[in-house]
Amino acid sequence: MKLVIAIIQPLKLRPLQEALARVGVERMTVCDSQGFGRQRGQTAMYRGSEYKTNLLRKVTLEIVVNDDFLDRTIETIEAVARTGPEGNIGDGKVFVLPVDQVYRISNRTTGPEAV
Repeated sequence: MKLVIAIIQPLKLRPLQEALARVGVERMTVCDSQGFGRQRGQTAMYRGSEYKTNLLRKVTLEIVVNDDFLDRTIETIEAVARTGPEGNIGDGKVFVLPVDQVYRISNRTTGPEAV
């Protein structure tokens, strides 16, 4: 089992949810987040004044998948979250971490069946 953490642009959330559902991944946790990478924020205008925003709005998805779903999950995230054919700075990141054990609280199922 693996924990996939994907940080994406907010506008990509709905299309990504739909694409993941098509490949059989329907359970995830979604959190609003802020951060910056190489783009170091952005400059914006407000009432005629220019200001710099250091933190950009992002969405963080946490998805636990069984090993046989890992490749299709990552491929789907990369395909949907990428902007343009070559991608752009700020499209996001995907992290994959091992999961030792899963416990479903409602019926005490454990292991891969609990995912």
